[in-house]
Parts: sequence; C-alpha cells; structure tokens
Amino acid sequence: MAESFYICLDIGGTKVLGAIFNSKKEIVYRLKKKTKSAGDSSQNIEDLIISVVDEMIVGAEINKKQVVAIAAGAPGVINQEEGIVLFSPNLPWRNYNIKKPIEEKFGVPFYIGNDVNVGVLGEYKYGAGKGYKNVVGLFVGTGMGGGLILDGKLYTGHQFKGAELGHMVLNSEGPRCNCGQRGCLEAFSSKQGISDYIRQQTERGRESLMAEAVKGGIFKSKLLKAALEANDKVSVEAVERACHYLAVATGNLINIFSPEVVIYGGGVVEACGNSFLPLILKDVDKYCMPSIRDTVEIRNAALGDDSILYGALSMILEKDN
Repeated sequence: MAESFYICLDIGGTKVLGAIFNSKKEIVYRLKKKTKSAGDSSQNIEDLIISVVDEMIVGAEINKKQVVAIAAGAPGVINQEEGIVLFSPNLPWRNYNIKKPIEEKFGVPFYIGNDVNVGVLGEYKYGAGKGYKNVVGLFVGTGMGGGLILDGKLYTGHQFKGAELGHMVLNSEGPRCNCGQRGCLEAFSSKQGISDYIRQQTERGRESLMAEAVKGGIFKSKLLKAALEANDKVSVEAVERACHYLAVATGNLINIFSPEVVIYGGGVVEACGNSFLPLILKDVDKYCMPSIRDTVEIRNAALGDDSILYGALSMILEKDN
C-alpha cells in the first residue's frame, strides 16, 4: 500500500512556506516562495499557492494520488468551515473562497484557518503546549496575533472572529494601532510597535544601531537581535517597553482564562526569545492574581517557523479521523 502524504502551508503577506509530511508526521520536503509584491492580486496569490504545491509534489517525487489533503494558515478573519477568507490585512482577499479552486485543482480536501490560531494549535498538539488542555498563545510578528485552546479545543468565537488578543486595549491614550484603536497590545509590542518607538527616539536626535533599519518601515528581526546583543540603548528600551505590555496583557489573560500554559511565538520571539522571556517573567506577577499565577507555566514556542505547518497538519488529521 502506497504511503500517504499531507501538504501544509503557511501563507503570509510576503511568502508562502510549504511542507510535505509523511504518515509518521515527519517533514520530508520544504519549499518557500516569496510573493511578488504587496500589491499582488488575489489570483496571483492563488497561483503562487498552487505552484508551491505543484513544485513540492514534483520535488518530493511523490504521486499526486498519495496526497490525502492540503491545509494552510493565513492572516485574517477566516471562515474555517467554508474555507472563505472574509478579510486579510496583508493579502488582497475579501470574502474570497480559496477552498474551491485548490480542491478543484488537486482533487483533495483543503482546510484553512487564521495563521496564529493554526500556529497555537500546532504548539498545542506537537510543541510547547503538548499535554495541556488550556493554552494561551501570543505570537509577536509584524503585528500581534493570539490563539486560545480551551478544554482541548481551538476557540475561534462567533463567526470565527474571536481571540484577537493583540487588540486588547492596554492604554486608551496610547499609540494608534493599525486597527484604528489606541493603545492596543499590538501598538506597543509588535514589530510595528517596536519600530515606531525606535523611529520616534531617533527622530528626536538619539543615536541607535537600528536607526536605518526602521527609517523605511519595519526592521528584520535579526537586526534587532544584533542591536540587543550590542546593548543599543534605544533598542533595549523599546524591547523593555514591549515586554512590559506583554506582561500586562499576559496577566489579564491569566486572570480571565486560568490557562495551564502561556506560549510566546512568532518571528520576533524566535529571533530574540532569550531577551523577551526574562523581561516578561520579571513583570507578569504584578498583573495577575497569585493564586491563579501559581498554576500557569510561561514559555517560548518550541516549533519556531514550523508551528503553523504543524497546526495545518493537526487540522487535516482532525478532519481525517
């Protein structure tokens, strides 16, 4: 009997990362392709996804008939049941049925969910949340995403719009967030928030190794890591500020959900996790009830860039059973 394979995708604003898993849940092939530009049409993104899947099948030298299903995580509000992207901040999709063309092309089921929800699901099944039933995840990237596992199930709320943990307001007079509110966790603690703070400080005449990196927008995580290692004062301040608000948000989430574990993931934490976690742990106890905090583990994600891929695998295996 021929072996079965699962194709999993991490669809982002700048890239599509793909992996093929075998029946032992091992990654046997990977491929990463950049999107051409931020202004790509929905058709171009769809074509890119199809080309990544096609190339992986050829590159891994497997038969298309061996593929059981395809699954993906993507940014935005996504109706998981129908495979419709209702809205995506970084992709040109509005009420877009991505499920239909993928299933028509490959003849297998296609599942899609919000990227951070899918990433937290991956950590819950195979990473830092394995063995727990109540998990809170905060993923620090260009924006700030969140995910919840409650009583062993991914919580997505009414119409799949829940768990927008990055948009809890922590200071109503704080910096404006891309969502239109002021003082969201994302406005303080995401790449965008950290970049904005460093830019403000350098515009006031302060020197920083990150001055050029933030001038045109958002820095690359490895540059922030290097600046922290060099003890760049403005960068250290920006990260301390980001971690303070992550600690406040985490304290609130601990009080509300009493999770067994809180997990921090995403590109910034992946690059600078050794800087972030101690700063969060230093402050978090001030913002939650001791009797609840006592039963909560706080840790970094374990799967790195692969958390969304493993979450996509979990979606397939849940549907397949």
